[in-house]
Amino acid sequence: MDNLIDKIKAIIEDRFKEADLEDCFLVDILVNNTKLEVYIDTDEGVSFKKCQKLSRAIEAYLDESKAIGEKYTLEVSSPGVGRPLKFRRQYPRNIGRKMKVKLKDGSSLKGKLTGINDNVLTIESKGQKKKEVIINEIDFEQIESSEVLITF
Repeated sequence: MDNLIDKIKAIIEDRFKEADLEDCFLVDILVNNTKLEVYIDTDEGVSFKKCQKLSRAIEAYLDESKAIGEKYTLEVSSPGVGRPLKFRRQYPRNIGRKMKVKLKDGSSLKGKLTGINDNVLTIESKGQKKKEVIINEIDFEQIESSEVLITF
């Protein structure tokens, strides 16, 4: 399976050199039997056209090599809300959104991402008192995982 993932990564990195995909970066590749999920992102947001172009390149390899069989499911998309953020460059687009951050010390916090400065996230959370706001500054190295929360 590692060989398949390495080959898919090579195809993706090769495509990312093209002018209309050079702002993309790979977030994750998941393989489950005959289902292959590829998550990409950009600093501005992923378009359907970018996903389609990348999907066709991967599909051509899968069809020719039969690496996961003749019948398979391929999904190429942006990570979407609810999937963990993996890279620092994913955070700026999420300023103003509510997040849940788990820290390496086992603690976690929820709040609104209000800024990023160098390697520090600023998250505002509610305090114990009615209108109390707590400003949390978290170094990226302290973060175990974080995800954008869906709010209505």
